Amino acid sequence: MASVSIVFRKDKLNSKNEAPVHLRIIKDRRIRYISAQIMIPLDYWDFNNNKVKSKFPNSARINSMIWNKFLELQDEVLTHETETKSLTTRQLKDKIIGKKPVDFLEFAKEANKLYLADGKIGTYDKNVSIIAKIEKYFNGQAYVFQDITVEFLSKYEKHLKTKYKNSTNTVHNNLKFIRKLFNDAIRMDLIEVSVNPFLRYQLKVEKTQRQFLTEEELAKIEKYEAPENSVLGIHKDMFVFACYAGGIRVSDLLQIKWRHFDGTNINFTIKKTGSQLSIKIPNRGLEIMNKYKPDVEDRNKFIFPVLSSTADLNNLRALDSAISSASSSINNSLNKITKAIELDKHISFHISRHTWATRALKKGISIDKVSKLMGHANIKETQIYAKIINTELDKAMDIFNS
Repeated sequence: MASVSIVFRKDKLNSKNEAPVHLRIIKDRRIRYISAQIMIPLDYWDFNNNKVKSKFPNSARINSMIWNKFLELQDEVLTHETETKSLTTRQLKDKIIGKKPVDFLEFAKEANKLYLADGKIGTYDKNVSIIAKIEKYFNGQAYVFQDITVEFLSKYEKHLKTKYKNSTNTVHNNLKFIRKLFNDAIRMDLIEVSVNPFLRYQLKVEKTQRQFLTEEELAKIEKYEAPENSVLGIHKDMFVFACYAGGIRVSDLLQIKWRHFDGTNINFTIKKTGSQLSIKIPNRGLEIMNKYKPDVEDRNKFIFPVLSSTADLNNLRALDSAISSASSSINNSLNKITKAIELDKHISFHISRHTWATRALKKGISIDKVSKLMGHANIKETQIYAKIINTELDKAMDIFNS
């Protein structure tokens, strides 16, 4: 049960030798103070009777005011405790005087710093761009969470489409970040759930078609002969390897060293999710790996020699920059290969991931195993590939119509 009392805060004396009068809530040995908005000189407070001395001007009226506030607070505390006994002193204070408004931009920037601390440089940089657009839209005005309403979101969505020519999915990603900030603030008990505009505002997304290679198209890339010991050849081998070895993301594959390979499996930590993954490498993948096996065993060498052997994997900003540069170079190489073999598809390294997933499902690997091998946090991410396979099967059945 919470207790309420009147407290003269002589620990907060100002330069005029005045101190504030507070109302104190104690529950479970935790204390919260609510200001009575009254300052009294130290010499005019009656500590024995816990009130203003009669010789202070308007003492009767001030004491009456303090007492009424005390009775109101006591009544409020009793009411809220009757409704919910588990309320903390902070929650009681928030319910009685309301939560202190939280500056939206300030909260957004602090929340984004957590991505930087976790080494998620790409996500951090993307959010910096999202926050910059919001800040520009605010135009120097201070916004708290309560200002971000359904009407605000509707106007801001139109702004993103007209000012920045953002696609529906780009707008979706921008608003999804704002939605996450609301969920974080609610979880931290900084705002009430009722403030969240996303309870009534639906995010829009357009379905995108995932490109993948057929067995014949993959075979054409495998048969392409790159110049011996060329960067182009390494890039081609990395792409083909990923098409056989679980669709490993390029950001992970670039960092995998020989010490991550135990003779059958590659064991590594997924950069995107931070989860551990072990993938048994099939024969075709082993053939490609053997091309790069050093004559003198060095377990600390990268399997695919793209990143510098002296790269500091602990310098997250430099590492992210090196991976971005390497990824761009790999995609340029893949475009050269597709032109050379006259493949009418725009290829990026990420298509190796889609290709492995569709191939795995066609070969009978169950969707839950495909999901685990791809390091998906949720099987829903994998189900899109099952839908692709079903579409392909439907097309195959059209042969009976001809």
